[in-house]
Amino acid sequence: MGSAIMIQGTTSDAGKSLVVTAICRALHRRNIRVAPFKPQNMALNSAVTEDGGEIGRAQAVQALACGLKPHTDMNPILLKPNSDKEAQVIFRGHPITNQDAMSYHERKPQLLDAVAETFNNLLNRYDHVIVEGAGSPAEINLRKNDIANMGFAEKVDCPVLIVGDIDRGGVFAQFVGTLALLSVSEQERVKGFIINKFRGDINLLKPGLQWLEKKTGKPVLGVLHYLPGLYLASEDSFFDTSRQQKSEISQLKVVIPRLPRISNHTDLDPLRLHPQVELIWINHGDEIPPADLIIIPGSKSTRGDLHWLQKQGWTKAIGRHLRYGGKLMGICGGFQMLGKELDDSNGVEGKPGISKGFGVLDINTKFNKTKRLLNIEGELNFTGSPTVVGYEIHMGQTTGAGLDRSALRLAGVPHGAISADNQVIGHYIHGIFDHPEALRSLLDWAGLQKSQDLDLENEQSKAFNRLADSFEQQIDMEFIDELLGI
Repeated sequence: MGSAIMIQGTTSDAGKSLVVTAICRALHRRNIRVAPFKPQNMALNSAVTEDGGEIGRAQAVQALACGLKPHTDMNPILLKPNSDKEAQVIFRGHPITNQDAMSYHERKPQLLDAVAETFNNLLNRYDHVIVEGAGSPAEINLRKNDIANMGFAEKVDCPVLIVGDIDRGGVFAQFVGTLALLSVSEQERVKGFIINKFRGDINLLKPGLQWLEKKTGKPVLGVLHYLPGLYLASEDSFFDTSRQQKSEISQLKVVIPRLPRISNHTDLDPLRLHPQVELIWINHGDEIPPADLIIIPGSKSTRGDLHWLQKQGWTKAIGRHLRYGGKLMGICGGFQMLGKELDDSNGVEGKPGISKGFGVLDINTKFNKTKRLLNIEGELNFTGSPTVVGYEIHMGQTTGAGLDRSALRLAGVPHGAISADNQVIGHYIHGIFDHPEALRSLLDWAGLQKSQDLDLENEQSKAFNRLADSFEQQIDMEFIDELLGI
């Protein structure tokens, strides 16, 4: 079997995913067989795997950094919140139940052996596995029955490195406090610290590093500097949800509501990165400005987010937008919202009921308990039939006359809808902008003439290598090699 290390953090969003991705890429570039793993993830941004399941977006990205296709073994438990108190539990890629936090917490000991089994599956296939924790190991209320941090590390006897984000402030207190709240055996399991997102003169930091090492008896493996403009598909945190910096060559204005339960917001990354696109996220209470294109993104709580949009004035805004000739796209849950009716009488996504949609497409959606998980490839039904790649993740079946005018063809089968006036498109495809041909054609449909090419896969590969370069220069990789037995 292979060997492993686990990256835990002093807080959520401390940089665990970043560090795991960096180590994975650095080892992969040395032709070492390495794979990522996260025992339990909580995220609304997910991906479909090669074995037809669903895992967190971060582990899918880390798999790509390893030169691998994502697999359900890489993230055996995914929690997708339906509300502040309840989440859909995805186990080994497929939904098994909806549970509130307390009942799931009590269930975790039953899941630990199965989680360890998927971890061992990876150890049997790869030389090394880089494990990512969740949140912080020092959450006292979650210590009992833990399967995401030290509970897992103790179960599989895995060494741990702890990462802290210095940009938040108080990073030395974070490290010392985290260590102090661990048991003796867990403290011994911690082999060192990594500081993330440093800006400034490293010489000013050195006295603090020396103090930390003396205080804890643990080495600081290095200080990872902040990398401006680094593109890595994020999981649940936005790079910038405010108004995006307008480029001098921006020609197309795209407006997107930030839904309370937005899912797979990385669908919009190609637009965020495109130099000719001005992307504007609309938060609660923001004025809805004129735009060339409005996109209603995916949602984990479709009816709830629809009601939020209606209260925020989007019904009138969409009507005004279409009267002035603007274009409108709905993706997954957003597609369902553009129809006449959303029927969740069975309470699949939340409280049972039926909601009226925006009614701009002649479709209706009935929610059922079967989740569709599928990687797709096809073509758009307009502007030269360019290639589209992506995936479907949704619960609900859509019917209606609006589907007679399909927006795409997937393996020869009609999919989605486009309005007779060519102003509105709806579909279930996440990642529809990822392929350069599809992006160019959709921007042309939205009104951008002579758009520049953007290859998202190439941008991501460059980001992986930039991150690995920085990590290898600033972090003690020999120490990590020794932990892994390389």
